[in-house]
Amino acid sequence: MIFDYATLKVIWWATVGLVIIVFALTDGWDMGIGMLSPVVGKTDLERRMILRSIEPNWEGNQTWLIIAGGVIFAAWPLVYAAAFSGMYFALLLVLFALFLRPVGFKYRNKRPDEKWRRNWDRGLFVGAFVPSLVFGVAFGNLLQGVPFHFDDDLRSFYTGSFWALLNPFALVAGVLSVALLVMHGAAYLRLRIDGPVAYRAGRIGRAAAIVVIVLFALAGVWVATGIDGYRLTSVATGNAQSNPLGKTVVRAAGAWLDNYATYRWMVAAPVAGFAGAALAYLFFFKRHPLVTLCGTALAVTGVILTAGFSLFPFIMPSSSQPSNSLTAWDAVSSHRTLQIMFWVTVVMLPVITLYTSWAYAKMRGKIDVETVESEY
Repeated sequence: MIFDYATLKVIWWATVGLVIIVFALTDGWDMGIGMLSPVVGKTDLERRMILRSIEPNWEGNQTWLIIAGGVIFAAWPLVYAAAFSGMYFALLLVLFALFLRPVGFKYRNKRPDEKWRRNWDRGLFVGAFVPSLVFGVAFGNLLQGVPFHFDDDLRSFYTGSFWALLNPFALVAGVLSVALLVMHGAAYLRLRIDGPVAYRAGRIGRAAAIVVIVLFALAGVWVATGIDGYRLTSVATGNAQSNPLGKTVVRAAGAWLDNYATYRWMVAAPVAGFAGAALAYLFFFKRHPLVTLCGTALAVTGVILTAGFSLFPFIMPSSSQPSNSLTAWDAVSSHRTLQIMFWVTVVMLPVITLYTSWAYAKMRGKIDVETVESEY
């Protein structure tokens, strides 16, 4: 074995984070554009142009969500079991909303009827808005703790409800997620389309950037002063076999800020979140759409890393029984499983990256009226 168990646990924590970030960056602008399309597109032709900007690549981008689910199932089986059973209805809501995306892209232009196309535009909006909101709500609940516990046989029991997930802090996180992806989608749209559509996207993108900055700051203050974090007081060594029952955890005000005091470099994450949103705001109406997109990508990455760094090593804290919280040290698969997965990832990740890059390179360039009219 090249890596010891403790090192592999950290590697897979970082890998899951990387997959989530790539999904948010790529499918994030797809969802942002899905939400923007009915608002920014004033005519059917404009909406066709908007959807054409993401149509060739959206399925490949959504694959990163499938990869994230598969990686969590293989690397963190206890997290997969606890989260998917506890948040069952929320995840079903996401799943059914996502169903609207493939049929929306497939059937929207099958008929020239205006009402038909408008309804599919609304379906695509729902298929983008609901997952964006629920993913943010999920992160908001993770920072507060999820009401679950294990028995002696490691069977998971969830004691909360779907409506309890929709608490004030989680809703702030959900709206932050929506604004973040709307901003990201607007930046990508300005890169692909010129004219009135790009101008309207820029106006909404700037407004979304302000919302991102305000809500990200509000969430930070809330986490620092209004939410009890979780702190490990005893834990088995990193090389020990996984056992989520073999530790003690306490809740304490400001505990989610511990990592920033211990590892000063982690402060770069929230700084990146604010700086990216501010950069996007400043460049939305300048002639550098790629710089704007880089700014929104930096903001998306910074916000996600801030949540991850704050939680580490916790993955899924338990509010009902803190000692049953799942962490990067005790929620993982066996050493051999992580080792095999590591080598599979080393081989497959560059292949996926190269193919995705090639696909975007082939589809690059501006979308214009002539292109859309010639295809439909």
